[in-house]
Amino acid sequence: MIKYILLTFLLLNCVSLTQAQNSTLLENNVVFTSLDKETRVHDNGKGELQVNISTKDVLKFKAARSVYYSDFGAKGDVKTDDIDAIAATHAFANMHGLTVKANPTATYYIGGKRRTVIIRTDTDFGTAAFIIDDTDVENRNADVFMVSSNQKPFKLTSISSVKRNQRKIELTQGPCLVTVTNSNVKQYIRLGLNQNNGSSQTDIFVVDKNGNVDMDAPIIWDFEQITNITALPIDQDLLKITGGRFTTIANKAESNYTYYSRGIAVRRSHVLIEGLRHDIKDEGDHGAPYGGFINIGECAYVTVRNTILTGHQTYSTIGAAGKPVTMGTYDLSVNHAVNVSFINCSQTNNIDDTRYWGILGSNFCKNLLYDSCTLSRFDAHQGVANATIRNSTLGHMGINAIGSGLLKIENSTVRAKSFVNLRSDYGSTWQGEVLIRNCVFIPAGGKPIGSAALISGSNSGQHNFGYTCYMPERITIEKLRIDDSKHQNNYNGPAIFSNFNPEMKDETYQEKFPYVLTNKVMLRGVTTASGKALRISDNRFMFKNVKVEVN
Repeated sequence: MIKYILLTFLLLNCVSLTQAQNSTLLENNVVFTSLDKETRVHDNGKGELQVNISTKDVLKFKAARSVYYSDFGAKGDVKTDDIDAIAATHAFANMHGLTVKANPTATYYIGGKRRTVIIRTDTDFGTAAFIIDDTDVENRNADVFMVSSNQKPFKLTSISSVKRNQRKIELTQGPCLVTVTNSNVKQYIRLGLNQNNGSSQTDIFVVDKNGNVDMDAPIIWDFEQITNITALPIDQDLLKITGGRFTTIANKAESNYTYYSRGIAVRRSHVLIEGLRHDIKDEGDHGAPYGGFINIGECAYVTVRNTILTGHQTYSTIGAAGKPVTMGTYDLSVNHAVNVSFINCSQTNNIDDTRYWGILGSNFCKNLLYDSCTLSRFDAHQGVANATIRNSTLGHMGINAIGSGLLKIENSTVRAKSFVNLRSDYGSTWQGEVLIRNCVFIPAGGKPIGSAALISGSNSGQHNFGYTCYMPERITIEKLRIDDSKHQNNYNGPAIFSNFNPEMKDETYQEKFPYVLTNKVMLRGVTTASGKALRISDNRFMFKNVKVEVN
């Protein structure tokens, strides 16, 4: 019987439904039928959605080129769990290339059911509201929405090694996003309260149809051996996600490193998220951290624009070193991604409020951009190759970075303890240059200070991070105003560098893993509100060979 029903559905729609249906069933557990009855959606109790669509509705939806959540039974009444109807709407739209629209006055409730909505077509959330209730979640790792690609990765079996700055690889299908791993080499061997044994050497880069590497995001490591290398074809058309007012009812789990992934995951290239707002409510005295309401990974060319986010309350737990540690918790997360931009983004809570963790965390990325943003933090955790911050204001957690290439900060204000913090848990390494131009530095957000440094970090030279650690080879600072007017009596003026190694006092100090220091600092137009001169560092011995040119 079902065979004939599906055959009728095929004839009515002039599409290869069987092929599309099998794909949808695998990815979203949705089974479609078309009977001469009303359109309805129900869960069969096995984790699958069974969706019946009347033949009249099929024709109507295709003629309109769009579908609404209400077309598949979403109530939008604040209390009914609409996740099944929302998932069914997108599954149907994905098969037929239709735009999905939320009903503008609806408030959709999404409970803790394990059901990820796959988005493959333009989606307009509009002015609709979404309540995501995390108080009782079946699977904290199940994203609510996932922006997904029809493309499938494939292995590159003929490539056994690649080199830093290599310009071409053996690949005739593209453009592709290539990910390479050598699990026999460990890097980013973390130091401190969250110490670990490191991550497998990895890199991600874009190649064209002839295998030419995009040298604006070059290969940054030598891979003498490759244990895995895959290529993912890049979608060329832009997929747009617009609007939507999302509110997360915070989880009440124990305060452990059990991250919640209960937002919008982007796993497709060429995506624009615009006009979205995310709020958080009902945070209590404990809770598990979040991995990012907007979580971008394994993709390229993603832009988040005109979006309002919320910093999460910070909770503590016992870290890997057996001591209390505050847990990172994020509303924005970017991992293994290239060319990701945040434009005109802000947050609902005060960027100087230390009760809330810095809003962004990132790992293994290239070409990250903040433009016209007001956010509490920029962070490159396990490395970024090239990052730009312009026309922006950074709050109490400031700019945290390790990586390589050019770190460029222009026309921006930083309100943190230092202007740039090179993360000490990963060796305070930046193999490249730093350019600071037309900026303002307000140490500690204008609170009374005893010291202030433009570049902070720490490296004793005694820990193996899995790579040679570098300070920026060249630092150029042009037109920087340091507002250090609220300083304590013992304040000696701002320093270019903090004391990176208090133990290094003379030539007798020996580093097991030498830290390569800055070669040259160029200063033009640096002024202080205190009137005190800019110094090299409290550790004059360590930085005695750094050339400082003042114009």
